Amino acid sequence: MTGYTPYNKVNKEQLQRDIDNIKITLGAPSQEDFKHLLKMERWGRIFTFTGYFLILLLSYLELHYTVGTFIFWTIALSAASCMGIGNVSRWANITHPILHGAYDKIPNIPARYTSKYYATGKRRYIDWLDWLKVDAWSFEHNIMHHYHLGEDDDPDNVEYNLKWLTTSKIPMWLRYVIIYGFTMVWKPVYYAPNTLRILDNKTRKRSKLPEIKKHVWSPFSVNGLRLWKEYLLPYIGIKFILIPLLFLPLGWGAVLNALLITFMAELMANSHSFTVIVPNHSAGDIYRFDTPHKTQGEFYLRQIMGSVNYRTGTNPLDFVHGWLNYQIEHHLFPTLPLSQYQKMQPIVKEICAKHNLEYRQESVFKRVRMTVELMVGKTKLLKVEGV
Repeated sequence: MTGYTPYNKVNKEQLQRDIDNIKITLGAPSQEDFKHLLKMERWGRIFTFTGYFLILLLSYLELHYTVGTFIFWTIALSAASCMGIGNVSRWANITHPILHGAYDKIPNIPARYTSKYYATGKRRYIDWLDWLKVDAWSFEHNIMHHYHLGEDDDPDNVEYNLKWLTTSKIPMWLRYVIIYGFTMVWKPVYYAPNTLRILDNKTRKRSKLPEIKKHVWSPFSVNGLRLWKEYLLPYIGIKFILIPLLFLPLGWGAVLNALLITFMAELMANSHSFTVIVPNHSAGDIYRFDTPHKTQGEFYLRQIMGSVNYRTGTNPLDFVHGWLNYQIEHHLFPTLPLSQYQKMQPIVKEICAKHNLEYRQESVFKRVRMTVELMVGKTKLLKVEGV
């Protein structure tokens, strides 16, 4: 922590008081915060439906005209991009804050926007159809990640999770190929089975059963069968079979267009979500910790030292980042509405300056490069001695 106050010399009690005062300054969440959420939801829906409209347009043009390769791929890639952005928005801009309970205390909002009812039961197919399920992701993310940040128990500790790669004899060029390929499929390949594994281990721990060390893909195991039955197949069936078949009135060519574009949108959404999520806590200038935090002030300190922001400041910029560009503020107060992060960001930055703490904020593209360097083993997380 060169040039900044060492971990053990930070006045954690004063830091806690300063950060707790932010909530007093901001006031309680209000209808204005909820209206802001609805605006973000509309923006995401617009992108999604624009993508499907472009599929219809492309299929109509193919039925009545000769469509050249350039026009085909221009429309197809535009449709896939729009659908990909809509996909990421639904997860990052809507599902993420709602499942943290950010809008639970706002009076008179529809129950579907509260953490208790959002995407539960049949509403999963309306609110948030994805590779993940809300119960598994909420426990993995809201509990294990947020309250074990940078520890070995943090399920999103990239350095720990990729020991198999960084300690292997795999040549460096192939490591890069593996990581870049992983970015396009990380949600179904890693995130869905891992969130289920962590949720199952919660139940197994209560029953005093041995934990599942690695996520299981085999449908011939109890955990693997549940993964396929409840997580993967519903998403595949609806997203890649049912919805493309809705285009059948325009012919099988339209169905194939929808399938191809949906597949491209999925790859784009995976890459986009990886880009804005993973670098938040993974680079050679981010800290890891060997022991749990002991006080609230220490908890706040770790969120600052273990997180990084991207560029911030306007709704369009924040929208494309999924509001994950306010990662420091979000980790300090994960239950706040999105719009309040814009207000508190300069306050948090001032508090960090007051305590001589590093406040990391850089371009998301620079942070992605730094994250990849960590993932292939060229760098390591920083470590606070004895902590």
